[in-house]
Amino acid sequence: MSKNLFRIFTFLSFFFLSAMFLLASAQQEDILGENIKPGIEGIWEGRLQIPGIELSIVFHISATTEGKLIATMDSPDQGVTEIGVDRVTLKENDLNLQVQSIGGTFQGKVNEDFTLIDGIWQQSGMSFKLLLQRAEKAIEIKRPQEPIKPYPYIEEEVKYENKTAGIVLAGTLTFPAEGGPFTAAILISGSGPQDRNETVFGHRPFLVLADYLTRRGVAVLRFDDRGVGESGGNFTLATSEDFATDVLAAIAYLKTRKEINTRQMGLIGHSEGGLIAPMVAMQSSEVAFIILMAGPGLTGEEILHQQSALISRVRGSSEEEIIGNENYNKRVYSLIKTEENEKILAEKLHQILMDHVNELSKEEKDRIGDIEAYLNAQQQSLLSPWFKYFLTYDPGPALSMVKCPVLALYGGKDLQVPSVENLKATESALIKGGNKDFTVKEFSGLNHLFQTAQTGSPDEYGRIEETISPRVLEFISDWIWRHVEN
Repeated sequence: MSKNLFRIFTFLSFFFLSAMFLLASAQQEDILGENIKPGIEGIWEGRLQIPGIELSIVFHISATTEGKLIATMDSPDQGVTEIGVDRVTLKENDLNLQVQSIGGTFQGKVNEDFTLIDGIWQQSGMSFKLLLQRAEKAIEIKRPQEPIKPYPYIEEEVKYENKTAGIVLAGTLTFPAEGGPFTAAILISGSGPQDRNETVFGHRPFLVLADYLTRRGVAVLRFDDRGVGESGGNFTLATSEDFATDVLAAIAYLKTRKEINTRQMGLIGHSEGGLIAPMVAMQSSEVAFIILMAGPGLTGEEILHQQSALISRVRGSSEEEIIGNENYNKRVYSLIKTEENEKILAEKLHQILMDHVNELSKEEKDRIGDIEAYLNAQQQSLLSPWFKYFLTYDPGPALSMVKCPVLALYGGKDLQVPSVENLKATESALIKGGNKDFTVKEFSGLNHLFQTAQTGSPDEYGRIEETISPRVLEFISDWIWRHVEN
């Protein structure tokens, strides 16, 4: 991808763990099809190159007994399978696949012996080349840390109400099979619509973390974000402050459970969850401890500038290009922060985006495809309530008001919430507030997901088999037991 075209993505936060491709339901809808042509049935896989991410894409094409083509789609790197393909059309050697749930379309030409399909994937106004090859079997993603049932503890599907928001949230509560009441931890996910396992790039970090802690005597509640999975509500209208009320509702729910020691309830937040946990802790005296995994210590704007530069640099951008990206992003962020009239803001932002597109080469514009659809998708993300809140929110004041024990962990190769600057800011806020019991630690060699990494780039997340470094899991468990009553 050209460096100029990359610039337009830099303000679309790499803070989001979910790639722009996903965030679709894996629930299959009614599927339409066209008359079958011999040779197209089977498994087709390819690699989709989008800005900053390389994703495996798999299509499973088959036929009904009536002779109609049907298909499903997998994104193995993101742990999503069986996305319904709503229409399959094969005329001569031209294949068209429409995936309405994620607004995606694939158009390709099948070669004569039906071994390759050379085509274009279109989504959110963007176009990406995608070469599909016939495969004997679908890609198998290895995740050796994921637990296998039956578990040696109790797992219960639960629902509870956030009365403030008027929504019902759904999650999973795990606790040891014997003993109790138990110390408990509530898991708070990172940015973007996340399910209860914080599923991302084929990993389920919260499943692994919950399993590890429950085997060591800690009850764990993890839940689907509002509007995700089985939880009610509208994710797109919510900010971090709204998500904090979901956690407060989780605390209220745990207080109703006889299995839980209500004097030993803590929070574990990853990424944005590490920003939300202090918000909750300063509002609720019932929070016994908080653990921040890559929790922001700086404002969102500062983090976005840092991660843009770091990720650009690891991908080979020049310092001149990095500075150009930063200046461009500053212009966009400044407009979002200062323009109060929503209509004028939308118009000005659209013009800034359009001006930049006009500077692109013909090749770059061709890659975008539907420019208006692309600009609308970018603008929708930038004008969301969440983005403006995150851009301006300073976690320092909330951190300085937290009086319970705090563990703040960072990965030395984290390019999304850079460790040095955020660790220092978090530590300074805790000292300023007079917190007497906190630990701030950097783990060398670990990325934003706390995986053992080479560069720390998001490109690596799905290719790494490790979900969470064992040394992090052990450190968290040991720290909890040192900070709760026996």
